[in-house]
Amino acid sequence: MAYQDVQQAAEIRRSIYALNKELPVSNEEINKIIEHAVLHTPSSFNSQSTRVVALFGAEHEKVWGFVEEALRAIVSADKFEPTAQKLAMFKAAAATVLFFEDQDVVKGLQEQFPSYAENFPVWADHANAMTQYAVWTTLAAAGVGANLQHYNPLPDAAIAQEYGLPASWKLRAQMVIGGIAAPAGEKEFAPLEERFKVFGA
Repeated sequence: MAYQDVQQAAEIRRSIYALNKELPVSNEEINKIIEHAVLHTPSSFNSQSTRVVALFGAEHEKVWGFVEEALRAIVSADKFEPTAQKLAMFKAAAATVLFFEDQDVVKGLQEQFPSYAENFPVWADHANAMTQYAVWTTLAAAGVGANLQHYNPLPDAAIAQEYGLPASWKLRAQMVIGGIAAPAGEKEFAPLEERFKVFGA
């Protein structure tokens, strides 16, 4: 495989909000993509603390129902319409991938290596983000659209109860995936010279 193939996949990966339920690959293929990312994404001290849940069909829509219930409790009814439209957009997609960090693993490392204790939560989030990116980029290469949301901690308790998830799993992000109904717009880039410097080359 040429490194340019990896770069091309990175360029294809965009936030796609106009999604539908027509996935270009099977649910089984989606699960294999996620499994590969979970297995092969690096983590500090090989902690492997990232946990992932994939929800399809009615289960996917149920998650966004939990988010809606939580938001209705804090957003006034007269101002809820824009939020309702956004949630309907997410529900219109095919699936949701939930990314968690197992706090029991993080705490265990903090106890085992106290000198690095304050860093382990940060490093865990690094591993989680890399897993999100690995899943997202691979999905993009497979023609699957996705966008990443962060409604946690609003629906956390309802999701954990519904699916019997351990209390130690802390929700970090929700990835909405589906068929691409409309492509992403043009992406603007900040000046590269302000973001990348080289010395000694």
